[in-house]
Amino acid sequence: MGKVTRALVSVSDKTGLVEFASGLHELGVEILSTGGTAKAIADAGIPVRSVSDFTGSPEILDGRVKTLHPKIHGGLLGRRDLETHQKQMAENDIAPIDMVVVNLYPFEATVAKPDCTLEDAIENIDIGGPSMLRSAAKNHRDVTVLVDPTDYATVLGEMRAGGGEVSDETRARLAKKVFRTTARYDGAIADYLGSLTEEGARSDFGETVHIGLEKAQDLRYGENPHQRAALYGSFFEVVEQLHGKELSYNNIVDINAALWLMREFLEDRPTVAILKHNTPCGVGNADSVAEAYQRAYATDPESPFGGILIANQAWTLDLAKIVDEIFTEVLIAPSFDDDALEFLRKKKNRRLMTWNPGAMAAVERDLRGVVGGLLVADVDLSMEDPAAMEVATERKPTEDELAAMRFGMKVVKHVKSNAIAFVRSDRTVAVGGGATSRVDPVHAARAKAGRVGISLEGSVLASDAFFPFPDGVEEAAAAGARAIVQPGGSVRDDDVVAAANRLGLAMVMTGRRHFRH
Repeated sequence: MGKVTRALVSVSDKTGLVEFASGLHELGVEILSTGGTAKAIADAGIPVRSVSDFTGSPEILDGRVKTLHPKIHGGLLGRRDLETHQKQMAENDIAPIDMVVVNLYPFEATVAKPDCTLEDAIENIDIGGPSMLRSAAKNHRDVTVLVDPTDYATVLGEMRAGGGEVSDETRARLAKKVFRTTARYDGAIADYLGSLTEEGARSDFGETVHIGLEKAQDLRYGENPHQRAALYGSFFEVVEQLHGKELSYNNIVDINAALWLMREFLEDRPTVAILKHNTPCGVGNADSVAEAYQRAYATDPESPFGGILIANQAWTLDLAKIVDEIFTEVLIAPSFDDDALEFLRKKKNRRLMTWNPGAMAAVERDLRGVVGGLLVADVDLSMEDPAAMEVATERKPTEDELAAMRFGMKVVKHVKSNAIAFVRSDRTVAVGGGATSRVDPVHAARAKAGRVGISLEGSVLASDAFFPFPDGVEEAAAAGARAIVQPGGSVRDDDVVAAANRLGLAMVMTGRRHFRH
């Protein structure tokens, strides 16, 4: 156990500072501090000793040098269990410092500002703070170190209960947090400086990328039972589990796909999507989530078993009773009505999740691991309005066909490679993807629709990328499609458009593909 008799407090974020300093004072702890932190403590009527008085050296170089002193770092790094350390500390008039409370200059917040200059960034690189934190964390057997105001209450509670002492376990936990914090801080500095061009502009993709994510939880296994896995980052700030077994690796991958798909429909009327193996197999919208689900389910009644369901509005009891008829792995909604939640909780293996769409706004980069590296790309957040795009054919789409195109583009964007979707303005009617040619998904979707008895007559076909040959258009027309929305851009666009004109189809080219490899 480590009793705290002297604490050095120097914080940029003063959340909870006065209350914590007051608690230390009540426990008889001498407080050392600098600058604005010392003033805030003194203004609250709490005794505080300046670091300059403690070291006998003034702050110099506009405050750049104040805690970089042997009496500070000697007081932090000196081991209490080594006689040689204690002797040298006494010979050099170095008093032990038992606690460090430091948080760092707001470098990341500073460089995030659009008008941040290089000089602003450099001045917000903290030197003394990380140095004290690392010294204290290295010697955490003797020193308690706090970098996060959320830990103040825990530490004060231990000290009050233990006569001023902090447990070994807490000191070790806090030290780990320090090294995670300083690693992220240094990574942010390296990434910012590495993003600057010779002209001083910032590149979107710099020389380095540091990802400082904390473990959210260990997973039972990975994609397959013989693989180990863990989840890192802020996934559980986007979703919250209300009920059911622990999420698996594949559950999380599927939930991620469901969230990005439903993000497209946030402003729409009630919408429900069914996903299986990381891709949508049915999407519908209507005046109620129950009716929307029925439209989504009708697309492919074979696949929803064991799938993922997501809604853009509250889960109602009506919807709960309908989906209860089949086994589903995960149900996701912004909220669940109380009676729906009570009903759904009767099955212990069903996972119920709420999601916070606003928390997804901070995600700007898509990361994908490759052998020996990491691919980093912008997240595909764009969505085009077909009504504002080029009509490539002689026949223009009707208003209903344009509405179906809008719906279809939102869906097909989230189907895997060489993706197509036959849609109406309020539902999918057949989905195809994950194929090695552009025409094969059209064949597959048409065959599936025929097998489950769904008519594609009068539907609209949405495609994630261009048609390289007329055969995809011809097969779509044979299936019953009357209009197509696709990016265009093939060297054979003229042949594709000619086929559409010959078949009486309307075709809109958006000029932007949404391919998901």
